[in-house]
Amino acid sequence: MGLLDLFLVASMPVVKVLLITALGSFLALDSIGILGDVARKNLNTVVFFVYNPSLVGVNLARAVTWESVVLMWFMPFNILITFILGSALGWLLVKVTGAPQRLKGLIIGCCAAGNLGNLPLIIVPAVCREKASPFGDPDVCHSYGMAYVALSMAVGAVFLWSYVYNIVRVSSREVQKVIKANSSINQNEVTLIQVDESTEPLLDQSSEGKLASCAIESTVKAPVSEHNIVGWLTMLAQKMNLKRILAPSTIGAVVGFIVGVIPQLRILLIGSGAPLRAVQDSVSMLGDAAIPSVTLIMGGNLLRGIQRETVKKISTLGQNSAL
Repeated sequence: MGLLDLFLVASMPVVKVLLITALGSFLALDSIGILGDVARKNLNTVVFFVYNPSLVGVNLARAVTWESVVLMWFMPFNILITFILGSALGWLLVKVTGAPQRLKGLIIGCCAAGNLGNLPLIIVPAVCREKASPFGDPDVCHSYGMAYVALSMAVGAVFLWSYVYNIVRVSSREVQKVIKANSSINQNEVTLIQVDESTEPLLDQSSEGKLASCAIESTVKAPVSEHNIVGWLTMLAQKMNLKRILAPSTIGAVVGFIVGVIPQLRILLIGSGAPLRAVQDSVSMLGDAAIPSVTLIMGGNLLRGIQRETVKKISTLGQNSAL
């Protein structure tokens, strides 16, 4: 196979993505008004709670068995290394480009997640089904390729909501603290200007000393209850935000993994001769809507980003290079 043939095979999936993205940008135009801000938000909600979990779950249940999990034991470690290296590149990019504080967490998170998304579900089948594909039999290529894609999507979803989400959340909290500190300083300055010199304190020095001693005693006694195991686990769960870690995509991945690994459930649900194949077909139909919906939303968001450009071009170029 020549270089031109390889280029054509590799470019076809990208062309498909670009066409759907262009359609999303066209529908998001103000003159068209079909995919506006409200429509994208509502569609994104449906994708998050319905389409993505169905997509991850059904592909994982179809492609992953206990034997394939044993063969692909290294993939979670590879994905973890990818997230760590991506975070390092994102941090370096933030330092080099001098990105604003509000975007630091987002840039690091985007570089950490990389290309672990739904796009391989478009690219892998398209490459395998091309006539000039260098990967041999299309059915074998599709079977092994989808197993890799499904497992990487499942592991990536867990890392995305347990690692990347917390990076963005911590960064946004730091920005909120800075904003609150600046607003409190401004309020204090206004209050100091308005206060009259003849005002007297509400408490004398002796009362302040008593209150301070009471506060010190209470703070010393409080940590005793925190050594309780239940209290420690509750505090850890609140800090990690387990509700976000158990996102719908993560739950879909867990359900799909269980169905794929357990032979009894697989016989009942997966395959053309399964008694409950209607459930698999219904979930598959919902999952098929995820990729075009996400790509349309991406096209609309890209249009808005171009119109309201607030990110330095060098930061955008650096993210694309890191990915």
